[in-house]
Amino acid sequence: MADLLPHFAVDYSNNRSKPEAIFQGQTYRITILSERLLRLEYSKDGIFFDDLTEQVIYRNFPVPAFQVQQDEKFLEITTKYFRLQYLKESPFVGSKLAPDSNLKVTLLNTDKIWYFNHPEARNFGTTPMSLDGNSKKMAYAKGLYSVDGFASLDDSKSMIMMPDGYLMTSNVPRIDTYLFVYRRDFGLCLKDYFTLTGYPALIPRYALGIWWNRNEIYNFQDTKDLIGHFNRNRIPLSILLLGEFWHLKDKNNLALYKTGFTFNRNLFPDPAFFTNYMHERGIHVGLNIDPKEGIMPHEDAYDDIARDLGLGSRHVIPFNVFDKFVLTSYFNKLMEPLMKKGIDFFWVDYYEPNDPYTLRALSYYHFKNYQQYRDRRGLVLGRNGGVASHRYPVLYSGETTVSWDTLKLLPYYNSLASNKGISWWSHDVGGYKDGVEDRELYARYVQLACFSPIFRFAAKEGHYYKREPWRWDVKTLNIVRDYCILRHRFLPYLYAEAYKYHKTGMPLIQPLYYLNPLIYDEPNYRNEYYFGTELFVSPITTKKDEVMNRAILRVYLPEGMWYDFKTGKKFPGDKRYVVFYKDEDYPVFAKKGSIIPLADLEENINVTNPPESMEIHVFPGQSNTYYLYEDDGVSSLYEQGYYIMTTIDYNYLQNNYTLIIRPVEGKSGIIPASRDYRIRFRNTREADDVKVYLDKDLIPFEKYVEDADFIVSVKNVRTTSQLTINCKGKDIEIDAVRIINEDIDSIISDLQIETRLKEEIAAIIYHNDFDIKQKRIQIKKLRGKGLQSIFIRMFMKLLEYMSEL
Repeated sequence: MADLLPHFAVDYSNNRSKPEAIFQGQTYRITILSERLLRLEYSKDGIFFDDLTEQVIYRNFPVPAFQVQQDEKFLEITTKYFRLQYLKESPFVGSKLAPDSNLKVTLLNTDKIWYFNHPEARNFGTTPMSLDGNSKKMAYAKGLYSVDGFASLDDSKSMIMMPDGYLMTSNVPRIDTYLFVYRRDFGLCLKDYFTLTGYPALIPRYALGIWWNRNEIYNFQDTKDLIGHFNRNRIPLSILLLGEFWHLKDKNNLALYKTGFTFNRNLFPDPAFFTNYMHERGIHVGLNIDPKEGIMPHEDAYDDIARDLGLGSRHVIPFNVFDKFVLTSYFNKLMEPLMKKGIDFFWVDYYEPNDPYTLRALSYYHFKNYQQYRDRRGLVLGRNGGVASHRYPVLYSGETTVSWDTLKLLPYYNSLASNKGISWWSHDVGGYKDGVEDRELYARYVQLACFSPIFRFAAKEGHYYKREPWRWDVKTLNIVRDYCILRHRFLPYLYAEAYKYHKTGMPLIQPLYYLNPLIYDEPNYRNEYYFGTELFVSPITTKKDEVMNRAILRVYLPEGMWYDFKTGKKFPGDKRYVVFYKDEDYPVFAKKGSIIPLADLEENINVTNPPESMEIHVFPGQSNTYYLYEDDGVSSLYEQGYYIMTTIDYNYLQNNYTLIIRPVEGKSGIIPASRDYRIRFRNTREADDVKVYLDKDLIPFEKYVEDADFIVSVKNVRTTSQLTINCKGKDIEIDAVRIINEDIDSIISDLQIETRLKEEIAAIIYHNDFDIKQKRIQIKKLRGKGLQSIFIRMFMKLLEYMSEL
């Protein structure tokens, strides 16, 4: 049998658990991996596996603290979290004659008991394979988060991962289950899960920028024209993802040959020149591939592959991901030439719902293939195989329908992914197919994408799918441009959060219910989520009120003090609000003390490298430290220490605050040698006394006020030195609490009604002696003065919202 290339080999040094943690009989093996994690195996034939699987790649956990009581018939093991009781050698599940489970695990200090075949009905679920064509309901897979405080993970049907990296299916019947028993410590559950299955990969920095993906027949000139449009409209772009039409097709039927590996030279005469052209402009290139139709005789590499496989005739060579000969030829003769032409990654567009094994194997091998390249960090786009999917970013949610229903589903979908430790989901921004092209829907898609893990414009072929921002009206173009620019400005923050996810397993998206479980079933708030450590998002996923010209949103903010990221308005937490948003606004909140590093876009706005100029937003109210991680963004050299960790320390006192920026870890030469900093102290008055030090020396600076922010600007700061900014003054913080009257005043001001009526309406709305009922009566009386019924109904609705506050 053929050997796989050396870089596919896996580390087999930690496949076995420590003997002290194992309890084994003739038909059972129970392993205590941690205080919260058990491995439960049962085999009538006494066959137990120590092979690694596609799901489990580490079992050599430190032996945890536990107590054991056992005799010839009974085993009891107790840790800090659980008590396991088992009738030795008996099946884990009881029989019809003796239905009680022979094995049970009790969660200590609770009334919860887990047993085999437990329904785990209070498991919150996680994301399925994809959202293809689904815009309303979906069947969730089982995740790790449960209000019961336990979740099981079945590994008995996983593929075996051999030492050379080859995946093979196993038909040996066995029970091999991992049980997480964590009570309320879900963060520790994720830690155990990632230790067991592998920590998330650190994705390339450019993947956090903006992707373009339309399944059009592009040629080289078309792509140049496309990039030209992006540049002229000052909209950044970091990835060009080509759909299925880049490769050779049947000239008479373009629907044929979804599979292909050879560039169509009529479209791209010189593929290497094409990719180099994109790279020079800061844009990376991905290709859509789906090998299920096999390797066809028209492929450039066909003769070499046929010779390797010993085939003489020119028939289609069937693709089998579990055939080592085919697999080796596939990567050596098909993938390698494309990568040498400058292709950065592949979109593995394999979709057969009844064949998850091939999907998972393709994701595994494609991602693993990057290990041979020190200058290319692994990236693959593909659907969710459901097994350790966090190891193979980025996940593709499939061909979604253009609709408000789809948009409403996406934030919740991203949150569900966190229940299995997954962050990097990529959705079709704007929707992929069908539906109605609607400027408001399009803009809300873009705004959500700005605060989502991956931002990928997408649509199927067809002239009337308008994903290009410049094809919309001027107002929509401006809104979309602003949020696209904001997304690229957010790259320092997003990449630092991506590194935290890679190192600690803390997902980029965390649902509100992690800290507020009772909110789970409240439809007004289930879409809310934490976005990294500093921000909180309450997405707009419904149409606006056309008369009011505002999106009306019910928001719950967690405990603490929060600030609207755009306006700086203050919102006391652990409260519910009704908030009104214009088309250009979006509900993003920063907690008190938040530190958010943003990039200033360079002349080439597509560049995603560590920036030479940064704006750091600092919100008042609490001291904080932010860890800004930076490296080259594309290679694996960070594993050898080629990165920089910079701390941003904010020491807050009401009338005296200090910001310190200093490198604390890593090697120089990774980020720009010097950098311009603009520190934006939010909701802060101008300080009377400001001093700026570089190491111990005072240096010049500029200070000024912009809106409600105090800004200190410093040029040419050595990034190997410590920058210290100290500000003193009286009553520095602006107490800009959000007031509902300001929202109402803005709504009245924008209405197309006579100005004299606006004065009367305001007098009624703001009248302190009128209750809501009296205000409704007075508003209705304005019909006699010419106020149209449509506006009267609107004010009735507005008063109803006010009554909720």
